[in-house]
Amino acid sequence: MSAAVAPWLSILVPVYNVQDYLQECLASVVGQLQQLQQSPNGVAGVEILVLDDCSTDDSRALMDQLAQRWPGRLTLMHHAVNQGLSAARNTMIDAARGEYLWFLDSDDRLQGGAIAALHRIVQANCPDMVVCDFRLWREPMGFKHRLRGEGHRRSFAGPARRLLIDQAAFVTDLCMPGQMHAWSKISRRTLWRDGLRFPAGRYFEDMATVPRLVLRARSLWYEPAPWVDYRQRRGSILSTLDLNKVADLSSALRATRQELDVLPVLAQDARVCTALSHLSARNFIGAIRWLDTQEPGELTDSRALAQRFLQDFLASAPLSPQALVQAYGRKGWWLRRARLQACLRQVDGWN
Repeated sequence: MSAAVAPWLSILVPVYNVQDYLQECLASVVGQLQQLQQSPNGVAGVEILVLDDCSTDDSRALMDQLAQRWPGRLTLMHHAVNQGLSAARNTMIDAARGEYLWFLDSDDRLQGGAIAALHRIVQANCPDMVVCDFRLWREPMGFKHRLRGEGHRRSFAGPARRLLIDQAAFVTDLCMPGQMHAWSKISRRTLWRDGLRFPAGRYFEDMATVPRLVLRARSLWYEPAPWVDYRQRRGSILSTLDLNKVADLSSALRATRQELDVLPVLAQDARVCTALSHLSARNFIGAIRWLDTQEPGELTDSRALAQRFLQDFLASAPLSPQALVQAYGRKGWWLRRARLQACLRQVDGWN
């Protein structure tokens, strides 16, 4: 690709100890580009940035091999010291030249046709953000997994395949399902202005960043197709929670609330306030439930931690807990209301 011609899309792939998965991930991208360029209406102008964050396995050597196999397709980058997922993504954001950015975790893959479909949407509608669905990828995929709908998970609760410009509505419909992963959101690079980046050194970085990103979007397109296969692996963050991870989850939306407060139109919209408060409540409930799983004496001061999680909730949610409980009741969400009330009572009566 000529250095003078900016790509329309940058696909950003952070790499750390994924030698068993990396080739399949990158092949799912490169294969699509090869097919597109051979078609009569070929799509050019996609760069693939791949950054090794000091892997201790053979991931970096594999990157070099794949770059030789696919000459000119991959732009390889390296960190001198391990800095974590957020820092890897941030380095690639700074280096990316595409009009749109698409994050892809290096153990996941894109489904066939995803890039061509994205290109058609971008060409016809020019949205600030495109949201896609995803598939939970298990090997093997059993009947019970299909029964749970893991073959197609929705990322958005609103209307599909149309350009959405009611910002309050699409912010609400993005937050309510709680699917805050970065890889199902393709965004204009300009939305990352003013230093918006993933929080380095923290867990639940997507939860801390994606809601802020969508607050900046003025238009959105939802494509109800599972473009991403999200691999399920043992040892994930959710399956290995500890105090540091739970604390980061609890406080993840504080910065989103601060950004919302300087956007008066959105900050005064009841739908947006309810949706962001609901997202904050989910984090709060998750933190309190994690406390419940700890053995007596395992934590030095469970009462103080519970109060800390409550303060995070109060600082993150635009609505007060009482107002959110009432909102749940008006919507008929009795189970959600009961869960929140139980956790609030538990904090007040913690022993």
